Amino acid sequence: MPTTATATITVRVLLFAGYAELLELDDTELVLQSPATIADALDRLRSLPGGQRLPPKPLCALNLSQAPVNTPLKAGDELAVLPPLAGG
Repeated sequence: MPTTATATITVRVLLFAGYAELLELDDTELVLQSPATIADALDRLRSLPGGQRLPPKPLCALNLSQAPVNTPLKAGDELAVLPPLAGG
């Protein structure tokens, strides 16, 4: 009986400031089932030690552009998870 291979994608995740401290990571690679969204990547991050303390909707940038959590991901994407920003 043939087996069906599940397609996966690998994305690079960059964590900054307090988020990097929470997860004790500056960056990581996630392998996700395709199709996947930023929300799926955040769910995977929350499953890592310290990840449950990430906020429900952190600011995210996909390939250097701000993106909402429902944005689809593709293999090779770079996702940055950014803490709240303040300017002056």
